[in-house]
Amino acid sequence: MHKRITVHVGLDVHKDSIEIALADGTQGGEVRHYGRIGGDLASLDRAVRQLGGAQRSLVFSYEAGPCGYAIYRHLTAQWHVCHVVAPSMTPRRPGERIKTDRRDCIKLARLARAGELTIVRVPDAQDEAIRDLVRARSDAVRNQRDARHRLKALLLRHEIRYAGKTAWTPAHERWLATVKLAHAAQQIVFQEYVDGVRESTQRIARLTQSLHDAVADWRWQGVVQALQSLRGIQLVNAATLVAEIGDIERFAHPRQLMAYLGLVPGEHSSGSHRRQGSITKTGNAHARCALIEAAWQYRLPARITPIIAKRQEHVSEPIRALAWKAQQRLCHRYRRLAARQLHKNKIVTALARELSGFVWAIVREARAVR
Repeated sequence: MHKRITVHVGLDVHKDSIEIALADGTQGGEVRHYGRIGGDLASLDRAVRQLGGAQRSLVFSYEAGPCGYAIYRHLTAQWHVCHVVAPSMTPRRPGERIKTDRRDCIKLARLARAGELTIVRVPDAQDEAIRDLVRARSDAVRNQRDARHRLKALLLRHEIRYAGKTAWTPAHERWLATVKLAHAAQQIVFQEYVDGVRESTQRIARLTQSLHDAVADWRWQGVVQALQSLRGIQLVNAATLVAEIGDIERFAHPRQLMAYLGLVPGEHSSGSHRRQGSITKTGNAHARCALIEAAWQYRLPARITPIIAKRQEHVSEPIRALAWKAQQRLCHRYRRLAARQLHKNKIVTALARELSGFVWAIVREARAVR
């Protein structure tokens, strides 16, 4: 009986092409370039049939990127082993100055065989759909902000100032309807900018409602509801955290989650000297930003507002206790760090790191109750 040989297949995936390299299973064995194929799944199937055999076990690896997870899902559906790896964590030699698709796929095959690649979690189809919806809403919020900036800049250039207290309120919109510029061309520009702000606001409302409807039928709906018991985390932030992080229970300790979110300080130490710097910012930026946004709420005194109480109506008592413990601890820590005259951004980042620990605890409690 012949022993099956494991062959690691490195794929450098692009829109119109896939570069392929092969590494024999034994360490130090040959790594060779197979060739370039088309970027479609039919071309990949033809290559897989040529590479495979009764005595060969293929293990595919490719970097996460704009082409998504279609290749992963296609190969795993055919019972092949496929890994999607984090490009930011791929080891690089300091002296490397030449980068080509051929070299990239060879390096992927070699590092996959050595076990030096960091594998990313691939969401299932529904999780990815919710994540796309969350990110679309985030893009809409960014577009709204840019549209507002353009409108305010136009008015400022023409010395038109709003006398009210707060912009973008109904009163501010009524004032905008009265604004008249000197030239017809400028009035057209002004009206287009106003319409752009209005359209972006309506888009945010539509996407928020769509997110609310989608979460109601999501397998993580209970976890999203439990996370909303925390101060600063409402539907959008809760859905963002769950969609971006996925199954939080895969982290055995909250420190692993903190490191995944890039909220731990970087370090450059040697000998007896220990030097820590700013946070690493590795991992998922969307989830990290959602936590930092939520952490700003803890600069105010701890209390259960009517809004928070309403969100906590359908969660268990242990989850409410964890949420209250988070409020007490984080609000107290903000005051303590502020008394040391630390910059408020640093304080909020530290609170976001601790808040991720409470997120981890609440998710585990919510899954245990289920």
